[in-house]
Amino acid sequence: MINHESLLQKLRRKYPPTLPKILQHFHQVRLKKLGPTTSIKDQDRLKQLFPKTYGRPLFEGIEGDARKGRPLKVGVVLSGGQAAGGHNVIAGLFDALHSLDPKSSIFGFLGGPSGIIEGKYKELTEEILHPYRNQGGFDLIGSGRTKIETPDQLAAALKVAQNLKLDGLVIIGGDDSNTNAAVLAEYFLSQNCNTTVVGVPKTIDGDLKSEYIETSFGFDTACKTYSEMIGNIARDAMSAKKYFHFIKLMGRSASHIALECALQTHPTFTLIGEEVAASKKTLSQIVKEISDLITLRSEKGMNYGVILVPEGLIEFIPEIKTLISELNTFATEGEETILKKLSANAKKTFNSLPPEIRRQLSLERDPHGNIQVSLIETEKLLLELVTKEIGGKKGNKFSGLTHFFGYEGRAGFPSNFDANYCYSLGFTAALLVDEKLTGYMSCVKDLHRPVSEWKIMGLPLTMLMNIEVRKGKEKPVIQKALVDLKGKAFSYFDKNRKSWAERDSFCFPGPIQFFGESELVDSIPLTLRIESI
Repeated sequence: MINHESLLQKLRRKYPPTLPKILQHFHQVRLKKLGPTTSIKDQDRLKQLFPKTYGRPLFEGIEGDARKGRPLKVGVVLSGGQAAGGHNVIAGLFDALHSLDPKSSIFGFLGGPSGIIEGKYKELTEEILHPYRNQGGFDLIGSGRTKIETPDQLAAALKVAQNLKLDGLVIIGGDDSNTNAAVLAEYFLSQNCNTTVVGVPKTIDGDLKSEYIETSFGFDTACKTYSEMIGNIARDAMSAKKYFHFIKLMGRSASHIALECALQTHPTFTLIGEEVAASKKTLSQIVKEISDLITLRSEKGMNYGVILVPEGLIEFIPEIKTLISELNTFATEGEETILKKLSANAKKTFNSLPPEIRRQLSLERDPHGNIQVSLIETEKLLLELVTKEIGGKKGNKFSGLTHFFGYEGRAGFPSNFDANYCYSLGFTAALLVDEKLTGYMSCVKDLHRPVSEWKIMGLPLTMLMNIEVRKGKEKPVIQKALVDLKGKAFSYFDKNRKSWAERDSFCFPGPIQFFGESELVDSIPLTLRIESI
């Protein structure tokens, strides 16, 4: 009988994640209180909305007296899109709880936050968890995108936490999921519930960042996965010498993935949405810039190249951002009705777009009521407009192909960086639960250093929040972090992109390295490495 598991699955399961020195003697870790915090914006409003959790202090892990272990009952939920390493967060949480007391128990809520509301869960044992250690995906307990915000949802979650007598609830997710955590922490306290709610920073998009959160888990694995494919396509382009490949990369609201992949592969041209917004480039200006570059390379006999397009680009283009902003204020009702509700300028922009893009703007909204940017084929829009712009220019042999690298990057085997990072996040989350620090996020920092030198912290979730308009209403949410155009990583990209454009400087990272010298050299994202210099 043929075993359904690959050799790599078996080898990865045996990988022992490395813990920072501070966590290696878990019973002697203490949390030192630092100064109080404020939210990044809208302080007065958020103080009113979160009276019990707002302004709490930062905590930093230090060595101290041995703690007395006690059995803890903790629930865990995977929320939002997949990101490599989620299973290792659960493994770290499980191992930390059982090191405190072997009688501790952990319950995995099924299908995401809806599992909390509906009380659907399974107890996780070592026998159940073992096959998932260092594996990709979220299939151990599944995930979902349910928002916990209505009085009925909050009351249902409270009842489940009380019935299970949970000491803690760990929510593993992105900005919206950790907003869920902040709301639940505040509500549980208002109802005198002792369940400690802790968040863990997850998203391949890399937009859950702050002064203390250097990257979200899954970002490294996703970028390495995409960069391998970009390198393969670049090699093919150099060989065939006849195609320009327009590659759209995941990244719903920020261009972190596009920037990291550009640093890893040195493509012909990369669009950074935040730069487009800052310079107020119109769609026609972007098309002309790409067309001019293609013409320049054509004159050198280089009728090929690789162009990276961030998924969220279309929202950064001023006239289309205005259009989408208007569309987000009312329900999808078909193209004719949409045209009646748009302002004159927005209507002009809408009509200027190709029919297929107009149709995509009219599709069903995401759970938050917003246009589903991932369904808008920006790479095809650019190819169509560039083809039209170049037209029949003499001597130009332009031919383009499009690709979208999305789900391929979300659920692969976690890189060693993500495997170690997630395991440490799980341990830190267990520490926060044991210390009864509700409304906090598990944080591991100094990630550019060797793993043994990483530090751990507890961050109040409210310090990451601001007020935004969702579905026409003001909502407290964790703010997404965009690419810093003054940061070292973008500056390095900006300094080198002209030479990448005018001559072939492609870099070919190849597949993720789990063993040997290559893994040690490429162990952290390039953006982190450059920012730390």
